Amino acid sequence: MLFRSRRQFLSVLGRGLVVAGVGGPVAQELGLTPAGSALWAADGGDPRLTFGPLESLAAVLAETPPEQLFSKVVPLLRSGTSLRDLVGAAALANARACGGEDYVGFHTFMALAPALQMAGELPTERQALPVLKVLHRNSRCLHDATRVGIPEALTPVSPVAATAGPATAELLREAVRARDLARGEQVFAQLSQGGAEQAWNALLPTVHEGTDVHRIVLAHRAWDMLSLVGPEHAGTLLRQSLHYCWKHEEYSARRFSALRELLPKLFDQHHLDEPSQSRGTADEAWVDAACQTLMTLKPADSAGQVAEWLATGIDRTAICDALALAANQLVLRDEGRPREWTQPHKPVGSVHGDSIGVHACDSANAWRHVALSASHRNAAASLILAGWHLAMDYQESGRNFQNWEPRPVELVLRGVTLTDPRDLLRELDGVIREKDQERACAVVQRYCDLGHPHRGVLDLLLRYAISEDGALHAEKYYRTTTDELARARPQHKTRQLVALARVTASEYGTPAPGYDEACGLLDLPLKG
Repeated sequence: MLFRSRRQFLSVLGRGLVVAGVGGPVAQELGLTPAGSALWAADGGDPRLTFGPLESLAAVLAETPPEQLFSKVVPLLRSGTSLRDLVGAAALANARACGGEDYVGFHTFMALAPALQMAGELPTERQALPVLKVLHRNSRCLHDATRVGIPEALTPVSPVAATAGPATAELLREAVRARDLARGEQVFAQLSQGGAEQAWNALLPTVHEGTDVHRIVLAHRAWDMLSLVGPEHAGTLLRQSLHYCWKHEEYSARRFSALRELLPKLFDQHHLDEPSQSRGTADEAWVDAACQTLMTLKPADSAGQVAEWLATGIDRTAICDALALAANQLVLRDEGRPREWTQPHKPVGSVHGDSIGVHACDSANAWRHVALSASHRNAAASLILAGWHLAMDYQESGRNFQNWEPRPVELVLRGVTLTDPRDLLRELDGVIREKDQERACAVVQRYCDLGHPHRGVLDLLLRYAISEDGALHAEKYYRTTTDELARARPQHKTRQLVALARVTASEYGTPAPGYDEACGLLDLPLKG
């Protein structure tokens, strides 16, 4: 999350719960929530969702075409508008327009918070660059010719009448299964009146109806974004996941029918409704062994294994670490995009964008964060589903990942003999520009083996995560990797950096639209 501390998050979340308790008008009088930021409109209310103090900025970002965007945004920055407010307003504008239903739209939404976090790693004069890059993408998405004439996806909704009985997570899931979006939104509106945390935990059983990458990463990023815009916007942001699940229900019902039957059986079999007694923190040897196990199991067996670990009191963090490590191996072992899967800017051998490894890592990281933020039952379900999800990536792709050599390849590694960190970073910069994935991995391994500080590699890779397009995934994957790097056991950290170097070398050569213009307006050299 983007909060500076747990106390700050609880303070903001608590304010949202008070708002839900006293009601919007009273809360406005008390100064607890800005006027016009209500998530759900009563009959006869405003026909359009608005966002209180962020509305005017959201309108500018939504209405300005990409070729004019920077000429409006850069003066706002210079006059004191914060990057935080720009990202929050863009997220709300994106959610209102796309509602989790547009592919480029929700990918752009998912890149906004990571872009802001990337900004925090940069010198002051360059901090706007990653945010401006994603704002430009957001504007291109909202002004794409295919969106002309399309109504906004999210509009005000009235909660289901209290006389109809209490809304529950089960009613919400049933509405989505019936593909009744209107009913689902009414139920979710009522649930949201109990506050952001209640809305989140009521939504998750519906999210748990499938394990495709966008389903879980969108949910995680929507919840994460509340730390920027406040819990009073939970309904707007979380509704994106409701719309996503509704739109894909026909596919999900077929694809994940076995999973939907298995999950409640595992809860019953392993008595997971109540927390098990912890056996203490698992060590690195356990994580290594669990990673190897997860790489070999079929989806149902993998889900069952995670359920068994939970039942025997294995620390949830250790399970998350094993899942992340196994997902990382998909990046390190991938032979790259086969010829039949090539697309513009994704040639044979590439591993960036929507590659199986990048998707697996983003998914494992999202499942981790959902498990950290959810109720006990939802957290346990998230970890079980993460096991299923990972096994699908390994077993159902038709590619023999388990038998492929992970990077760095020993032959290439032996050819890297430099020792000075500056020389190694110059070498890494050069091989990235040559799109040499193998040597990029070997150079980073050598750099880390010599004990040089990770920050040197991260600073270089961050520069390219901003300057290159990344096929919609550069920001998310950079944030996934740095988050997992911070959490990883000491002996596993290098694997995350090696994977990020490989993806960076793969994505180099397709400049991000708007990057050069942004550098010019900020009086910055193109090379960081």
